[in-house]
Amino acid sequence: MSVLVKQPGLLSLLHDRGRYGQAALGLTTGGPADPLAASLANRLLGNSEAATTLEVSFGGLRVDVLRDVQVAITGADLSVRVDGESREMWRGLALSAGSTLELGFSEIGCRTYVAVSGGVDVPRAFGSTSTVVREGIGGLGGRKLEAGDKLPVIGGTAAELRWIPPSQRPRYHRRAILRVIPGYQTKEFSSLDRTRFFSSRYQVPDRCDRMGYRLDGPAIACERGGMLSEGIALGSVQVPADGQPIVLLHARQTIGGYPKLGVVLASDCAALAQLRPGDSVHFTPMTPQEAHNAVNLAHVFEKSRRFEAAPQ
Repeated sequence: MSVLVKQPGLLSLLHDRGRYGQAALGLTTGGPADPLAASLANRLLGNSEAATTLEVSFGGLRVDVLRDVQVAITGADLSVRVDGESREMWRGLALSAGSTLELGFSEIGCRTYVAVSGGVDVPRAFGSTSTVVREGIGGLGGRKLEAGDKLPVIGGTAAELRWIPPSQRPRYHRRAILRVIPGYQTKEFSSLDRTRFFSSRYQVPDRCDRMGYRLDGPAIACERGGMLSEGIALGSVQVPADGQPIVLLHARQTIGGYPKLGVVLASDCAALAQLRPGDSVHFTPMTPQEAHNAVNLAHVFEKSRRFEAAPQ
């Protein structure tokens, strides 16, 4: 064992990239709510992008390091301290056995990622280590981290400790514009309701979690009555009877029977998952062709993102 959890924070879970190909069994994808931040944490240490990381919601994590290990912390901005001394996010850090790592609480952004050298070594369940608490699988027995948990770390040492310069880091805000690709059910909503949806401001309430964000704002009505349940994609914008849209995220159910206005672009789902209660959301439509271009441009940018030797 390499890391001892002394204080788990509000919600800390173990995740790799997610559980794919298991929806027929009723198992959702899981995986990090902000895949980019999780991936960057692993890349800073030279880990595989599929290595298991810690996702810490809102902060408050404190762990004791039981043997020498390297870590990288990315995502929502918060204070990082090692043995009481301030350290920087977005860089590799070498921690010695006996030291204590503490994360403060974020003020902008919601989810922070802690990668360790080699990744956390936990068994796979249905092809993934990702924790889905509702299904009770992945991570440590399908549950969130608790005080006293000991995390085995695969280990290894990066050739050099790297960092991501401030200009190359993702930025987090109190407001997100979510691009929506209309689906075949969009026509079930009147032109007035579609206009209202795309021109209104919605607020993130307390009813938001890894399963989905139920938003507060102008109600949207669907002209269609009941419908058969069908598969649910990441980012689906469901509209239940109360008219308040729900954007479904990584821990969503696999099927559902509410009408859908469309699907939020995957990268924008990550931006949504970094919002906190009280933050705001606007929606804007985009065509499938525009979505395809946006995904390709994001891929090109990721290939060009600079990693540099960490300054002393």
